[in-house]
Amino acid sequence: MVRTDRDRWDLATSVGATATMVAAQRALASDPEHALIDDPFAAPLVRAVGIDVYTRLVNGQIPVDDDSEFDPQRMARGMACRTRFYDDFFMDATRSGVAQAVILASGLDARAYRLPWPAGTVLYEVDMPEVIEFKTLTLSDLGAEPTAERRTVAVDLRDDWASALRAAGFDASAPSAWSAEGLLVYLPDDAQDALFDNITALSAPGSQLAFEFVPDTRIFQDERWRAHHDRMAELGFEIDFNDLVYHAERSHILDHLAGAGWQTSAHTTKELHEANGFAYPDDELAEAFADVTFASAVFRP
Repeated sequence: MVRTDRDRWDLATSVGATATMVAAQRALASDPEHALIDDPFAAPLVRAVGIDVYTRLVNGQIPVDDDSEFDPQRMARGMACRTRFYDDFFMDATRSGVAQAVILASGLDARAYRLPWPAGTVLYEVDMPEVIEFKTLTLSDLGAEPTAERRTVAVDLRDDWASALRAAGFDASAPSAWSAEGLLVYLPDDAQDALFDNITALSAPGSQLAFEFVPDTRIFQDERWRAHHDRMAELGFEIDFNDLVYHAERSHILDHLAGAGWQTSAHTTKELHEANGFAYPDDELAEAFADVTFASAVFRP
């Protein structure tokens, strides 16, 4: 489904289905066969959504053979790198004294339930009302309890989410820790910059920020990605990022933040693999995405 400015989705369609895909990959990385992260809620959430291919993925029902593009170990390592990056970011920030955290486009993220948050941490989850309701009810049915004070902000990020966040009790005068995980590729350039401008306006000195970006999202039109997508589609993996992302260069993000008073640091996904003790794959597809960038920043205006 091609994107429009006011499109809507749930966890089984369009951009929402990518949240289910990511949760399925977290489940794979949490599986005892790999045991690279600990997310006991990922698989039950994926099963509750009910997209066949991701249910089969978390159930170990997709066959692996030499002719297939499907490589569960590669998927698990890649998602472990991403998950550890954000887990470590939030734990380091809150243990250093930041008492409120915000997860933008929270999707099926279960950090509010699985991380050992310091006492007194308030965690805000921002996403579409349908997504928030589904996750909240599903985790409640599983008997899960948040390990921080979880406050949900059910709002489309294309609307006035900043006001909704304040209405939920967010204190802009206190330092905060922000994440924009798996979000930026789905925003047009101007919306991406507006998102960071809103974060800056809501951030007290000492606030921290983590996000990742694809330097040039036109990579999803590249023949290396197209060939991979076509082979994965034969197994049932039908999400086509080429239809969902907004195509543009995104390398200005770090400069944009630096100009707003943020001190940034960044690592490519290849570097992140190496830092986690994983060998980065050596093929054309891996080469095409080696410079996907994971960044963190501290607000020092």
